[in-house]
Amino acid sequence: MPDFIESSSALTTGEIAVLTRAKLREGDPPDRRICNIAPLDSAGPGDISFLDTSKYLDALVGLRAGACLIAPRFAAAAPPGVVVLETPHPYPAFVAVARKLFPQALRPTSLFETRGRAETAQVHATARLEAGVTVDPLAVIGPRAEIGAGTLIGAGAMIGPDVRIGRDCVIGPGATVVYALIGDRVIIHPGARIGQDGFGYLPSPQGHQKIPQTRRVIIQDDVEIGANTTIDRGATRDTVIGEGTKIDNLVQIGHNVSIGRHCLIVSQVGISGSVVVGDFVMLGGQVGVADHINIGAGAMLGARAGVMSEVPSGARWAGYPAEPVGDWKRGVATIRRLVRSGRRTGGTSE
Repeated sequence: MPDFIESSSALTTGEIAVLTRAKLREGDPPDRRICNIAPLDSAGPGDISFLDTSKYLDALVGLRAGACLIAPRFAAAAPPGVVVLETPHPYPAFVAVARKLFPQALRPTSLFETRGRAETAQVHATARLEAGVTVDPLAVIGPRAEIGAGTLIGAGAMIGPDVRIGRDCVIGPGATVVYALIGDRVIIHPGARIGQDGFGYLPSPQGHQKIPQTRRVIIQDDVEIGANTTIDRGATRDTVIGEGTKIDNLVQIGHNVSIGRHCLIVSQVGISGSVVVGDFVMLGGQVGVADHINIGAGAMLGARAGVMSEVPSGARWAGYPAEPVGDWKRGVATIRRLVRSGRRTGGTSE
């Protein structure tokens, strides 16, 4: 059975120590070859694993890994035969090793192993593709589109007229990109929809009149957008996704939204129109944000938070409606005390 993603090379434990700035346990060999990553409970002689919390300390007893990145306070518990690499930050070190062993897993590749342009791709005569662009089967690239070197257009993807895509990007299979300007090193995963109409209607007793959506989507460098995420184009101003922002699968971003740099947006978040999100904001799963709200830089919103008012910079909010985490926890605790008290006294909630 194929593993699908295989390591591109092996690393010695000495090379791993240099890469991660970890300390080899005295007497452990620096020349053991490591070619894969694995969790503690299934790691074998050619694998590296990590331990950074006492929760998994028992897993060290039967550990068979070739090497383990481990916090210094747990190093003495590691069994003989495992090469111990002590580091105060085992998980970031583990990620560094994984990135080195599996660079090909950092971005999607051609599903058809295409070189250049597939015969069944449809590229308009006025489109401009730099050297080194890969176009998989059944992709469609419209009039006057411009695509930079090193970019992959996946199978069945559709690029609309006048769209501009930078260098070293990936547009995943089945994705659609229209009315958009995209920077360099952007990854758009399969099925994403970029640049379609925003949801804008003028209600009236006679019916709902569609409001023209006349602007664009601008996606800056190093953004990653998950599978089946939708980003609407602007109505009166551009929808903007800032540099380095990472967006999970199944996220909805409405028209005129401006998202800052290096934000993290988790699955099933919904952001209504004309919201402004500052830099380094983190939105947990299923967060909902009402329209025309500002979320300050560095704010963190817990899963399922319902945001209906301005969020200050650096704030930590949770709950529905969202409020500061401390207030939300006190509110939940108060309700639970009242429920327990009512049960003891025979009261009801009716």
